[in-house]
Formats: sequence, C-alpha cells, structure tokens
Amino acid sequence: MRKELPKVYDPREVEPQIYQMWMDNGCFKADPDPKKKPFSIVMPPPNVTGQLHMGHAMDSTLQDILTRFKRMQGYSALWLPGTDHAGIATQIKVEERLREEEHLTRYDLGREKFLERVWAWKEKYGNRIVEQQKKMGASCDWSRSRFTMDEGCSQAVREAFCELYDKGLIYKGSRIINWCPHCLTALSDAEVEYTDKPGHLWHIRYPLADGSGDIVVATTRPETMMGDTGVAVNPEDEHFKHLIGKTCILPIMNREIPIVGDDYCEIGFGTGAVKMTPAHDPNDFEVGLRHNLEVIRVINDDGTINENGGKYNGMDRYECRKAIVKDLEEQGYLVKTEPYSHNVGTCYRCHNDVEPLISAQWFVKMEPLAKEAIRVVKDGTIKFVPERFTKTYTNWMENVHDWCISRQLWWGHQIPAWYCDECGHINVSRQDPTSCEKCGCTHLTREEDVLDTWFSSALWPFSTLGWPNKDSEDLRYWYPTSVLVTGYDIIFFWVARMIFSGMEQMKQEPFKTVFIHGLVRDDKGRKMSKSLGNGIDPLEMADKFGADALRFNLITGNSPGNDMRFFVEKCEAMRNFANKIWNASRYVMMNLTIDHVQLPEQLELEDKWVLSKLNTLIREVTDNMEAYELGVASAKIYDFIWDTYCDWYIELTKARLYGEDEEANLAAQNVLCYVLLRVLELLHPFMPFITEEIWQALPHEGDFLIRAQWPEYQERFAFTQEENAMEAVKDAISAVRARRSEMNVPPSRKAKILIVTQTPDIYAGGRDFIMRLAYASEVEVQAQSPEDLKGMVTVATHNATLYLPLAELVDIRQELERSVDRDSAAKALDHYCGGSVEVLISSIGTVKPVMLPTEAAAAKTRLQRARTAYNALTASQKALVPNYASLQEGETAYRTYESNYAAAKAAESLISAIGTVTADSGDAIRKAQEAYDALTEDQQSALTGAEKMIAILEWTTEQVALAANEDLSSHTHEGWTAINTATELTGIDKAGNYYLTDNVTLTENEAWKPADGVVLCLNGHSITSERSVNSIIVKQSVTFTLTDCKGIGTIPNFNIAIWHGGLSLIVSKQHEKAATPCEPAMMSLPNFIFG
Repeated sequence: MRKELPKVYDPREVEPQIYQMWMDNGCFKADPDPKKKPFSIVMPPPNVTGQLHMGHAMDSTLQDILTRFKRMQGYSALWLPGTDHAGIATQIKVEERLREEEHLTRYDLGREKFLERVWAWKEKYGNRIVEQQKKMGASCDWSRSRFTMDEGCSQAVREAFCELYDKGLIYKGSRIINWCPHCLTALSDAEVEYTDKPGHLWHIRYPLADGSGDIVVATTRPETMMGDTGVAVNPEDEHFKHLIGKTCILPIMNREIPIVGDDYCEIGFGTGAVKMTPAHDPNDFEVGLRHNLEVIRVINDDGTINENGGKYNGMDRYECRKAIVKDLEEQGYLVKTEPYSHNVGTCYRCHNDVEPLISAQWFVKMEPLAKEAIRVVKDGTIKFVPERFTKTYTNWMENVHDWCISRQLWWGHQIPAWYCDECGHINVSRQDPTSCEKCGCTHLTREEDVLDTWFSSALWPFSTLGWPNKDSEDLRYWYPTSVLVTGYDIIFFWVARMIFSGMEQMKQEPFKTVFIHGLVRDDKGRKMSKSLGNGIDPLEMADKFGADALRFNLITGNSPGNDMRFFVEKCEAMRNFANKIWNASRYVMMNLTIDHVQLPEQLELEDKWVLSKLNTLIREVTDNMEAYELGVASAKIYDFIWDTYCDWYIELTKARLYGEDEEANLAAQNVLCYVLLRVLELLHPFMPFITEEIWQALPHEGDFLIRAQWPEYQERFAFTQEENAMEAVKDAISAVRARRSEMNVPPSRKAKILIVTQTPDIYAGGRDFIMRLAYASEVEVQAQSPEDLKGMVTVATHNATLYLPLAELVDIRQELERSVDRDSAAKALDHYCGGSVEVLISSIGTVKPVMLPTEAAAAKTRLQRARTAYNALTASQKALVPNYASLQEGETAYRTYESNYAAAKAAESLISAIGTVTADSGDAIRKAQEAYDALTEDQQSALTGAEKMIAILEWTTEQVALAANEDLSSHTHEGWTAINTATELTGIDKAGNYYLTDNVTLTENEAWKPADGVVLCLNGHSITSERSVNSIIVKQSVTFTLTDCKGIGTIPNFNIAIWHGGLSLIVSKQHEKAATPCEPAMMSLPNFIFG
C-alpha cells in the first residue's frame, strides 16, 4: 500500500526522518567499485571550534548537490568529511576557558596536561558542526570521517615533513616573519590581513658623524629605531649619493651607523633616505644581507621593548612610540610630523597588529615546489571554475615567498625534530630517535613548536585516502579527487598548498577542478560579521522554512565565484515553492489508480508537449550541472515545475482525469506521474528531503530516490512540432485571459473567439483547451480577418490574431434596460468601447527610444493591439478616448527606436567584423570607432557594449602575452604621482600618470570620475567601494587607461560605468619600458555596466 501524503508539508517532521532513513540504509556509503566510475570530493574540513554559519551552509550545499548528482549518474561517489584541529583557534578557546573557570594558564598545567584538556574539549564540542551539517542534508560517508590529528593524518604529516626535509625543501633559519604578540606565534603571509589605518610619518634628523650636516629619514615606526643599523639611499639619487660610505649618529642611542646605497630606496619617496632596521622589516632585512648590516632585535615576543631598547626596556611598543617621539622632539631631532594612512598587517585570528620580527623558524622552500604547481594550472590539468581565478592563483604562486610553517603553540603536530645537546645537530626522523645520528649522543631535546595548521590541511586530498600507504585501495581508486569546492578567500591559504603538496608527494594533481564560490553577504551586500551584528543563523532558517528551502535559496540565482546577497524573504518564497510541489503531488496522487508507471503508446498533443519540454529540461540541466552552473540549473527546474507542470499541464489533463474515457484517464495518469517522477529526480540534489518523501509515496522502481538513476535525454521524446504547436495554443490562451483580465470580464462570461492565422491546424488541434481555459463559448479558426471589425476586441500573438465580440464580453441588453432611451444607451455603449481602448492605451506604458529587444517586442505588441482596437471604433467612440495622443507619442517613440536600433546594428556589425584582434586590426578598429562616434547618444546606448569591450580585452591579452617574458621585477614609477587615499584618488583632476601606493576604499558617497588622459597603475593594490554601482564613472570622450604593473591588483565586487565614451576604458600596455618603466600586466575587472 502506497504512503499517503498529509495535507500540509512540515519539514521539521519530515527532514529528520528522511535523513535517518538514509543513514540506517547506508545510502551515503561509498566503496571502490571497478564497475563504476569514481567521483570524489574531500570536504574542506571545518574547525572543531566552529559552528555552522551561512558560508558553511553554502559550501556544504554545493558539495552535496554535486555528490548526489554524480551518485544518481551511476558513479561511485565519495564525499569524504572531516574536521580540522585549528591550532591557534582551538588553543585560544581552551586557554580562555582555563583562565575564566580555573584562573590557570597552560604553563600552570604543563604541556602534557594541557593537551589532555584540549583533547577532552575536542571530544565534547568537536562534533557539533558535524551534526549541524547533517541537518542541512549533507550526504557524506560519515563512516570515513577524518580529523587532521587522527593517527593516519598524523603519520602522513610526519612523512611529508621528513620527505621535504630530506630533499632540502624544509629548513630552519632566522628570517623576518610575521609575529602575533597576542597569540604569541608566527604567522604565514597568507594569515596576515592588511587594514588601512591612520598614522603618522615622522621625519627624523640623523646627524652625520663627521659633523658636516645631517640626513633626514621618514618613518612610521619610530619605536624600532633603537634597532637601526644603517641608513639607505638610492645610489642614483643626486641628493644623497655623495653620502654613501659615510656614517651618521643614531639619535637617542648615540650609535654610529653606516650610510649605504641600495636600489631598494625609491627616489622621491618620503625624504629619499630610509632607516634600516633589519630585525623588524623584511625589506630592511634583505638590504641588510646585501650590505652586511648588524641585526639588532628590540621588540620581545609579547610586543614589549627588550634590553636593546635602552631606557625604553619593558614598555609596550606603542607606549614606547609616544615616549620616543616626545624625546626626539625635546632633543631637537624631530623635523616634522605628517598624517599618514597606511596598510597595517593584522592577525587573521585576533586582529591585533602583526609585528615583523627576526626569528628562528622552520620554512618550506617554495620556489622549487611552485614550478609544478603553476604548470598544472597553466596547462589545464587543473581547471578553475570560473576561469578568472586561474590568474589570481598563478599571480600569487609566481610571487610566493618561503612558507613559515612553525607555530609557537602546544596544540598541533609537533615538529619531528630533535636537537642534540652535545653537538647541536638537528635530527629529523620518521621514528622518535634515541641518539644523535651525527655524534651518537643520547641526550636529545625535541623541538617544542608545532606545524602550521595548513601544513596538515595541504595533505588532505591524499592523507584522508590512505597516504603514505600508496597501495591503499581508496587512494588508487579515488585519487586524484574530482573537484574541490571552496571559497575564493582561501585560494592562498589552502588551494595553492594542496596543489604543490599533491604534485610533490603524489606526483599528481590533487583534484581535476577547483569550483570557486563567493561569500554569502547580508541583504545590503555587507559581509556578515559579529561586529555588524548582521549574521544569519542557517539553522534558524532551516528550522523556520526547512533545509530544502534554505538550500534552494542559497543556490538559485547564484553564479560561480560571485558573492550573493541573502534575503530571508527568498527563503519564504522557496518554502512556498516546496508547498507548491507538495500540493501538486497530492493532487496527482488523489487521482491515481495505477500502481506502475508506463507511458501510453498513444500520446495526446499536451502529452507530447510536456514530454518534449521535460526532455529539453533534462538535457539542459545535465549540461548545466556538468559545467558547475548549479544556479542556472535550479532556476530551470523551478520554472518547469511551477509554470509548465503545475500551472499548465495539470490543468490541461483535468478533462481526461474527470472524463468518462477510461483509456484517456489512464494515459493522463501515467504521463502525469512519469513527468512528476522525472522532475523529482532532477530536483533531488537541490531539495533532497521533500523529493524523497514524495517519491516514496508515488509508484516507483527502486528503494530510494537518492539511489535512483539520473534522467537522460531521449531522442524519442523530441516532439518539436507538437511542442511548438502547443506553445502557440498556450500563448493564445494567455493573451485572451490577459485581455479579459484588463477588461474585468469574469470567467463565467463566455465569448466566441475568432482566430485568424496561417497555421489553422495548430489552433484547431487545441480548440478544446482554448474553449475551456480561455472561457470561449465557441472557437472558429480561419485564414482571413473579418471585413467588419467594429465591436470586436483584438488580441495578437506571434502567429495569430484573435477577435472577441465586445457584445459577448459586455451585457449590452443590461445597459439598454438601464438607459432612459436608446440614445443614452448608445452613448453608454460608446463610452464603454472608448473606455476599453483607453485601458489598452494606458497599458502600453512608456515607449523609449532606447530599449532592450525584449522590451521593444513587448511595446510593439501593445502598440499594435491598441492601434487595431482604436481603428475599429466609430467616430463617436474615438472621440471618447482621452489618451489617444499617448498612442501617437508611443508610435513615434517606437519609430525612433527602430531608427536607433538600425544605426546601432550597422555600427555593431563593424565592431563584430574586427574579429580576433591582431597587429593588423588597426583599420578595422578605427572604422568601428568612427561608426560608433557618429552615433547619437541614444544610438550608442542601443549598441551592445559587450562586443567593443571584448575586442579591447582580446587585444590586451595579445599585448600582455607579448610582455609576459619581459622582466617586470625592477620597474619604477619615476615621474609618476603617488596616490595613497580615496581622497587623493577622487581628487585627480588633470591628465597624467598616477600609481597607487596602497589599497583604496571609496565610501558610499564617493565616486571617481577620471579626467581625460589619466593613466592609473594599480601597482598590485586594489580599489574597493561601499557603493553597489557606478563607483568609477568614465564620461563621454574621456580616455582612461587602467594598468597594473604587478598583475595582482583588483577592482573587486563593484561596477565601472561607461557613459557613451566610445572605446574609453582601456586595460592596456600603454606605457613602454623605454619611456616609463612601469609595465602593465593583466588584472581582474569582473563587472562592467554600460550606460
């Protein structure tokens, strides 16, 4: 006996039951099966400290959709879950609890006891996010769940470390590293977030040792000057080159330090002279190595000044800053102070300012590892979706520094290195050593530091499948994994490191595709954060609207790599969609007498129409899914279910379901059920719970929908002719119903419909549907229009004109009975006819000289409809149409549109004729430019802007390819104007060459309108904006050149408006190396709006 569906769908009751059913029956379990193709995804492991947020919900939903899709396609689909030990975050969490509840520090407990506490905390709370993922419907193989510090992963980490060390790719050395004084640990470059902060630039006088004068340096960090061991100037700087080789006196400390010449110093920047503090600045450190400068560290790990700071010993670094500035001023060394806004590195965890320190740390040598990691992306072995993130990845990898992997923590993978107490030799071993491999001493001390959390995460795609056991069945079957789903914000943290680790350890890429998604923002486009209080709990949304509704909300309309705005109202709409499916399914089930679905041999017109539409849907959705266009796929399924199936096909079958013909009734049941089963299968990856529940209640084959076969396109259902015929009938019905609605004619009033068409067979075949659904008393089909159109209401579709007698829509007899005499009745009829045409003219709306083609087609239909109705009126009726002038104005505007469109198309054909841009394309581009310039503003607006930009960007790509092999490492911006703030950027009011020295953020009230002839180099920086549109406006006749010499600058997540400026925005190789050495490279400009 089939299951009955209750009247109301309650996701809170259904979803847990369905999930438990899947779990109990092993529906998520994956095993290597040589008869099936493998598909695998490793879940980006969430932190054990974490709770599910909307980003997790998005990430989990995308992975689940892909896994369910491939499982239904017949793959042996493994979605491997796990959690990350999250070194810094977890240790801080436990330390805070220890301090708050027991007033103890980790040092009070000691390492071993403290780690016992952390493991206990992990066991208690670490599974919380796993249970939350289950509520979202995650179909992971939970029996394979891994933890980055479980036994297998720990063995993999140790093996990888030892392999790299043995090859000389891991080393310990003293270098400048990023240090967090709050977390008391080193950070990698990727773990530092840069924030624009206001500060000061202090100009300080350093007296020359020979008494001949002084040299003035400018610094933002006077608190480090006690560690100065030199002053550097550019050897080509005429102001200072004579001082190279001399010495000067370090103020306050009265220490003599050398003046050196180095190309690192930029002529014209600041004072031109730079104080060198090798222990506290990475650039100074490199200069110090070149000139053998002493390294003096003056800041402790906790951010206080050490004994090398003299009288400032023990002060906090910022307290010291105030004190030393005061002393410099009192002693006459401070020349001036300027306000200065600059980028400050902050810890990604605690957001305290990071301190660059000289420190002995463990590093991975990145240059040799980066080569293969770059190659596999450039040659397409690994593909990024969307492709634009390939450049983001390669730019970072080509400029990557050695990776600092040691962390001064206790929680994590302790580095497998032991120091010999006798000879100092470092012993790195896969097994704990008992004696020094060099001298044989048995007194060894283990390295206390642990590895960066991302070191173990970098091994995740293969360590979770059994590596270092290369004979592991799982590893051989599922590696490389199929796809990695992740946000663009961790490309550097994680994606890059997995790729170079896979290429080094496995000699094979870790995954075939990297599917990048954006961030989930609030309804105003802001990033969700605790400080803004705008976070939305996905579990609350799932509880209120159902997990299916939340999942569908997160996916529909979402595109790869782009951020999305989260609207609670959309969740409500998706819950309504779930209810629509539920109610339609209940209706079908109430009319079912069959217990097995089999399509009839004899199909009616409406059956062939819906099967053909379904067939096309299956093909398109499958193609979209394979291309990772999940948002497009979900939207197509939504439209088919809501419109094609529920609003139309169910209505079209009612006559057969309620009729006397038993054979017709059974045929309708079978097609209804067949189509419903197929759409449930298509919808299942997106809304798994409700689809499984309904599927279980319908006649079906198999045990679970989650294991059902994915629908496939079948040529036998390609009923193109019948589909087109039914669409024509459907259009006619819709048009008549719309007209009747405009005239407020109730469905109960039937009217004859005369259809004039050159394809009479189509409408004759759909006569019954038109009769029933267009409320017709009679339907007549003919090829010629009636001679007398008076008293007729006209409706036009793309291939037919329909006429309805006004007398049958309006009760004229009633009007006559109401009238005092026949004249007043005739006047009343005239008023009614005139009023009806007035309604038609009002419905035209605004006809603009510039419209989208779809807008123009709709306007043309409305104009023709109103004109035909007006012409059918008598003279007395026409006099009663008060808005006839609006019809004339609309027709004039439409003729102008046609003229503009024709002119724009002519210019567009010249742009299209450019083709692939080469060195010989100059004439074609000039002709296109001249044609474009000859257009009026309205005609320019009618031109499709994409083609002209494509031509320019293609040309840019060619130019950049030519420049790719040139050395860009030693460029300068000599003679260019530096731009540091948003105020300076928006203040550019004349032509010239400009470059950014920092990231710039435009406020919601700021927009930049570049002057003609402005050339701006991003110089590796970014311009962001709080505005949603038109943050950079390029006006008419303005040529604005945007370049980026470092190739990593971006203008993310906002728009550039081009106001009729022709080929006005150029991303180009515009300034040559010989003239001005700044070389541009390609950059990311994701969004353009053409005004």
